Amino acid sequence: MSKRLSYSPKITLLFCAPEACFYVQGKFSTILFSLILTTTAFSQTGWIKNTSGTSSDLVAVYFTSETDGWIAGDKGYLASTSDGGGHWKTHPLYTTENINEIYFRNEKNGYLVAGKKMFITNDAGQTWRETVIYHPGDFKNGTPEFLSIRFADKKRGLVIGSVLGRADEVIDSLVMRTEDGGETWRRVIVPSKTELFHLDYNGSSHGWIVGDEGVILSTIDGGQTWIAQNSKTRLALFNIDFRDDDEGYAVGEKGVILRTGNGGVTWERVPNDSAVSLMRVDFADDKNGWIVGYGGVILRSSDKGRTWVKQESSTAGHLYGLYITKKYGWAVGAKGTVITYR
Repeated sequence: MSKRLSYSPKITLLFCAPEACFYVQGKFSTILFSLILTTTAFSQTGWIKNTSGTSSDLVAVYFTSETDGWIAGDKGYLASTSDGGGHWKTHPLYTTENINEIYFRNEKNGYLVAGKKMFITNDAGQTWRETVIYHPGDFKNGTPEFLSIRFADKKRGLVIGSVLGRADEVIDSLVMRTEDGGETWRRVIVPSKTELFHLDYNGSSHGWIVGDEGVILSTIDGGQTWIAQNSKTRLALFNIDFRDDDEGYAVGEKGVILRTGNGGVTWERVPNDSAVSLMRVDFADDKNGWIVGYGGVILRSSDKGRTWVKQESSTAGHLYGLYITKKYGWAVGAKGTVITYR
């Protein structure tokens, strides 16, 4: 072997990553190899635009695997992909109601909440059927509107939203619970009359709901009873995500980010540079989380939500929906916007 090729003098380099610049001292071959690997890794990550095939606002996104996923939004628009977003197939629901959320409790059993209607699939989305979970006489002074749905296990689930009056004004909050997989539902009275936007479960017992005017509700018995927590804000909270019984996050109006480390007994506001409405928060693991919001804002945390840094989103349109795993992520928004993270 040539002495010139085997010669590896120690040198000092200034290396810049997206977060910081630092000096590295070591053998040239080791530094060069590491620099190439690092540069390649950075070039393969980030948010990239994807085609959706619609100009309708997209509000919800959910993936059951890396290749199989769903997007949905205004006027009943629903589409699926089986090739990781390369192509999208539309699924007519024959409704003009806006779809607010998609949720699958396993690969086959899924749910859509679309305004005053709810749809169920038992065959991985090949067919969807509308299900009526209340009787007209159950709500004498208004009509239910569904905004979020989750299941704690195969049998127990919750759907939340509000009760709308004749002029579509919110006259009460809405929480309904099932114990038979969604065949029958009954209303649960909660200590709030505001509009409820989103709910999250951890395990089969602990759950949380966020809503208008800073409302946070919690349960430790699977949703049979609820208590109000002190969010220390009157701003609307649009989304909540809990990693376990203790670590949780909520986001909402005017850039508000809340964090708890004790199940919501106390909530603290996390400072950040965003002043726009933040619509979704989702953690891929215990440390790494993302937030999306108006104006194409994407924030990322790698320290359990203690600090947040803006990411390049490749769009200036509002982002309404988010789905994140350790390997990939999807966000959807205004005018058919779909972006993906690898």
